[in-house]
Amino acid sequence: LCWLYICLVTFNDREDVNWSVSTNIHTHMHTHVLIAVAFVAVSAAIFLCPLFIQSPCLIELNELPEKPKLFGHRGAPMLAPENTMMSFNRSIACGVKAFETDVQLSKDRVPFLMHDNVSEFLSRTTNVKEKFPDKRFTYSANLTWEELQSLNAGEWFLKVRTDPFRSVSQLSEEEKKTARNQTIPSLLQLLNLAKQHNISVIFDLYSPDQESDTNDTVSTILRSGIDPSLILWLPPAERESVNLTAPGFIQVYNNEEEMIKKGGDHLNVKYNKMSTEKIRNLRSKNITVNLWVVNERWLFSLLWCAGASSVTTNSCHLLKDMDSPDWIMGQNKYILIWIAVDVLSFLIMAALYIFQR
Repeated sequence: LCWLYICLVTFNDREDVNWSVSTNIHTHMHTHVLIAVAFVAVSAAIFLCPLFIQSPCLIELNELPEKPKLFGHRGAPMLAPENTMMSFNRSIACGVKAFETDVQLSKDRVPFLMHDNVSEFLSRTTNVKEKFPDKRFTYSANLTWEELQSLNAGEWFLKVRTDPFRSVSQLSEEEKKTARNQTIPSLLQLLNLAKQHNISVIFDLYSPDQESDTNDTVSTILRSGIDPSLILWLPPAERESVNLTAPGFIQVYNNEEEMIKKGGDHLNVKYNKMSTEKIRNLRSKNITVNLWVVNERWLFSLLWCAGASSVTTNSCHLLKDMDSPDWIMGQNKYILIWIAVDVLSFLIMAALYIFQR
C-alpha cells in the first residue's frame, strides 16, 4: 500500500515535466490512472477485509461457553511414558475427566494397555527386542500376560533418541527413576484407578477378533465394579451387543451420521474434521463433542470459544492452568476498533497527500 502511495505521489510531482511528445503524455496519464485505481482497490480491500475475518472468539465474555474438560491421551505422555500407571497418575494432577487409552488382549485373555499393534507392536515402547531377541511379535495374542509383565515400558521414554516430546529434561531425578521402572498395565489396573478417582475411561480396542475380545473386555469392566456410566464405549464393531450386555455404558461415536441413526448424543472426532460452526451447532442440540488430539493453547482457545465439551490432549499440564481463552473480544468492540483504525489511517494518508502536494 505504501509503495503504491509513493508511486502515485511521485507521478503527481512529475506533472511539471515538459513532455514534448503527445504519446508520452498519454502513456503518463494511463500509468497515473492505473496506479490510482490500484491504490484505491488495495486500500479498499485492506479497509474492508475485517468484514470477512471470522473467529468463534469474537464473542462477549458473558457468552463464553464452559471450559472444555480434559481427557488424558494415554495418560500424560509429556510427563511420563504413555499408557503406564505413572502416566495416568500424572494426568490425575491435571484434573482430567477421562483416561484415554488403547486396549488389546494377551494370549491368555487378559486385557492390557498398548497403542501400537501389528506394526511396531511392543518394539517402540518396551524392551521386547532385548527380552526376546530371537522372537518377533506382531499381535497381542502372541504373548501371555506373564510375558508382557516381564517387559520394561518406561526405559525407552528416557532415551534422547526416543524422547517423544523433548520433555524428559524437565523431570526430576525421582520422576526419572519412577519412569524407568514402569511396566505394561492391565485394563483392570486402570479401571481401579479410575474408580478410585471417579474418572471416566474411553478406549480403542485393537483386535483381530472383535467379538471375543469385546466380550472379554466388557466382562473385565463389569467385574471391576466401576460405575458403568464412567465407561465411554468407543469401539464400533460390537456396539449393539455391548449395549445389551452393559446398558449403563455411555455409547460414543466417531461418525455423526451413525450417531444420529442410533440416537446417540456423544461424538468423538479429530479436531480438524469439524468446523467451529458445526461444533457450536451440535452443542446447541445438547450433543457432547470431544475433539482429539489438542495440544496447543491457541487451538484449545478456539475450540473453547466454539463450545467443545472436551478435548483429548497430550499436554494436560499446560491446558489445565488456562482460566480463559488466550484471545477473546466482543463483536461490537471489534467493529469499533476496526472503524477507528480505518478512519485514522485514511486521515493520515489524506494528510500526507495534502502535505506532499
